[in-house]
Amino acid sequence: QENGDMKKETIKQAVAPYMAELTQMADRIYDLAEPGLEEVRSSAILTDYLEKNGFQIERGIADLPTAFRAVYEQGNGGPSFGFLAEYDALKGIGHACGHHMQGPSVIGAALALRDLCKDQPYKIVIYGTPAEETIGGKIIMKEKGCFQDIDLALMMHAAPNTCVDVRCMALECFYVTFHGVEAHAAMSPHKGKSAFDAALLSFQGIEFMREHVLEDSRMHYTVLDAGGPSNIVPGTAKAEYTLRSYSTEKVIVPRFQDIIKGACLMTGTTCETERSYPFQAKIPCLTLNDLIMENARKFEAPQLAGPREKTGSTDFGNVMYDVPGCCIRTAFVPEGTAAHSQEYLDAGKTERAHEAIRSGSEILAGTCIDMIERPELLEQIKEEFRKRKQEETAKI
Repeated sequence: QENGDMKKETIKQAVAPYMAELTQMADRIYDLAEPGLEEVRSSAILTDYLEKNGFQIERGIADLPTAFRAVYEQGNGGPSFGFLAEYDALKGIGHACGHHMQGPSVIGAALALRDLCKDQPYKIVIYGTPAEETIGGKIIMKEKGCFQDIDLALMMHAAPNTCVDVRCMALECFYVTFHGVEAHAAMSPHKGKSAFDAALLSFQGIEFMREHVLEDSRMHYTVLDAGGPSNIVPGTAKAEYTLRSYSTEKVIVPRFQDIIKGACLMTGTTCETERSYPFQAKIPCLTLNDLIMENARKFEAPQLAGPREKTGSTDFGNVMYDVPGCCIRTAFVPEGTAAHSQEYLDAGKTERAHEAIRSGSEILAGTCIDMIERPELLEQIKEEFRKRKQEETAKI
């Protein structure tokens, strides 16, 4: 217990000297409120600070101007700790999800780790990941070869409770434009082929499919363009479809595609389908979750709670489909407060927000130092991840 208390105080003292600069950076990013792929100054604030503190910087990676990679390496052959940070705001709202805190918090963890571990070999890789709220920047970055240089991926996210997540939903989104033949609905309907009918039939097909999918599947759709007024047989119509499941391999894409084909056959229409970047379901690693929560208790993080068993969709799931990872959520608003809300926005520059940054830094630094001091922990994490990934892919 005494050694644990000494270690805790050592880490707290390592984080403390950086807190004024970290909170100042968070406040500046909050004020800029740059939405996805426009985070030019927010990204620069983080990379300039990292460069000043001895990290090697690559800007504009993965063909995304606001993405970056920052590396600090000591020795050879040690573990490679990946820290991921988002800094995009919600368009028209601002930082109502707390992304302005992420970069400063993981930088605090990285600097504490660097300052305290002078003898052991290891690598720190900080990835700046833009546009989480929109296109899912991590998905593009992964496709361009990012995240292959880390043993595990760590994040911080402000929240109503200090906790970790277990599962998130895989998500596939499609935009389908149906093409038919336009005609006058009263004088010559027999000459028309309704693109809107095709969209409606596809919706009905999805409703019938609901009976035959696993209960954790979710299917949503909406009309983007109905094709015109009611007295015209519409020649074009456009619809959007979202398919979700807690298992990446169970997302019912092939059956959905057959429904679209069937709707076209029934109406004599054709279609064009645009598929957006797929969000994968994370492979959970409970060993890492437990280690992080052990550190959260050690550092007396506020409003501790049990793991969130199921959450929505996130591009972090794509990273965690390939490497073990975890996001520590640190409390800065009252329990039960909804994200993307005015309450989140109002709390963004408060003392509690600044404390959440510090808490995330301490927890993540403590977690990494535990793995450096006890290499078997990282091996256990990797082994659990390997087994869970094998089980997931066996479901195909």
